[in-house]
Amino acid sequence: QVQLVESGGGLVAAGGSLRLSCAASGRTFRFNDMGWYRQGPGKVREVVAVVTDDGSTNYADSVKGRFTISRDNAKQTVSLQMNSLKPEDTAVYYCNAGRVWLGSRTNYWGQGTQVTVSS
Repeated sequence: QVQLVESGGGLVAAGGSLRLSCAASGRTFRFNDMGWYRQGPGKVREVVAVVTDDGSTNYADSVKGRFTISRDNAKQTVSLQMNSLKPEDTAVYYCNAGRVWLGSRTNYWGQGTQVTVSS
């Protein structure tokens, strides 16, 4: 089994910064992509940022220019540097890792870490 463990959430004032980290353990393999999703109060889970195994990145429009995703393939970790945080960034952030094998995708999820941005 694959376990994803997140760390780095917390409470921060608007304009501040936080860094989230996620480490994969257990039965690991090279993930096709790793990323971060979030779910705010009363909202559906949405993608925040994704990085593929070749280093390509994609960001939600709402975080472009403020958040930076990075990945260490050797350590099987993914991080999210969040700057200029806004109250609307408040959510539970989930780490995701995806593996495509024989045409089928398997998603692995962390337990989530709370990020709260005060105004």
